[in-house]
Amino acid sequence: MSSTPTTSAITTILNSKNRNPTLPPTVLHLSFTQRSDYFAVGTTSGFIIFDSDPFREVVHREFASLPTSSIIVGGGIGVIQMLFKGKITAIVGCGPTPQFTLNKVLIWDDYRSQCIAEFCFRSKVKSVRLWKDQIVVILLNKVYVYNFEDIELLRQIDTMSNPKGLCEISRESEKVLACLGLHQGEVRVEHCASKRTNMITAHDSNIACIALTHDGRFLATASSKGTLVRVFNTWDESLLYELRRGSGRAEIYSISFSMDVQWLAVSSDKATVHIFRLNVDSRAAAAEPNNFSPTSASFLSLITGIPKYLKSQWSETRFRLPQEGIRNIVTFGQQQKNTVIIIGVDGSYYRCQFDPEARGEMIQLQHYNFLHPEQNF
Repeated sequence: MSSTPTTSAITTILNSKNRNPTLPPTVLHLSFTQRSDYFAVGTTSGFIIFDSDPFREVVHREFASLPTSSIIVGGGIGVIQMLFKGKITAIVGCGPTPQFTLNKVLIWDDYRSQCIAEFCFRSKVKSVRLWKDQIVVILLNKVYVYNFEDIELLRQIDTMSNPKGLCEISRESEKVLACLGLHQGEVRVEHCASKRTNMITAHDSNIACIALTHDGRFLATASSKGTLVRVFNTWDESLLYELRRGSGRAEIYSISFSMDVQWLAVSSDKATVHIFRLNVDSRAAAAEPNNFSPTSASFLSLITGIPKYLKSQWSETRFRLPQEGIRNIVTFGQQQKNTVIIIGVDGSYYRCQFDPEARGEMIQLQHYNFLHPEQNF
């Protein structure tokens, strides 16, 4: 007897659009789409999809408890990843009453309003990433890459213990995948088209966060110490930048490159979002990996007799959030230049603007609460 919903039951509950205002949801997962034009929120009762900029709710689905065989399925969604505009969505259950078992990935097609594929594993799914023709599933010690069309397993990668499900993919036609290696502080980069693998030793301690540029040419990493973010060329493994968030320990929640690779944003548990200037032309960097700003770490490393923290590049500007310890993720705005979007598990949405010619604090342009829309007016 099956202990998970049947495909017909899955279709029924995913088509549900009912809200239950008496049970305020708790956020379990946040993610942006590949181009950051949408973001998805997995909650203890379902999921919500929003336009990032301008801010607007697109889909809101809450699931009632559904008896299936010998269990009661709740509404918890612990992973939700959208493919571009969210018509194809990968969903994984989570929370005290998960919507689906935690070892299963469901692929939902909004065009056909049905589940088009299921992936079941022997252990919990930590995260998922989507290309238009492939799905990447991350477990505690493995990464699986499948072909969408025929569900064929294309590759299997062994990693060190990865409880956060760290893995990033490029968002353009050139497929690049970055995940943990087999050793502490190591990142494995797969250039899928050329079948080339690069192993980058990024830090001495465990990796806490990674990010790729849209074309996959640059990798940013942060360790569990949270003081430095390093930027590497994924092709030749060279260190391009060493960016200092601060001198004290912090948990890095997210790292994001701007589309033109001129800026990098970092969010952390210190209630701050930092913006760093890169001045790297991604189109020329592959041929000229050392052609970047003289404020970068490689230039400063030639200077002797000064403390290491002075050799690192500090942020240009920052935005301070109201409360420390609230998990938030950041991306760059697409509608207006020099803007960032920040979303948090407390339901907060911020759109801020920074001045590329001046250091200091960012300007808050908008603030909403997406869990309690009645408070926004």
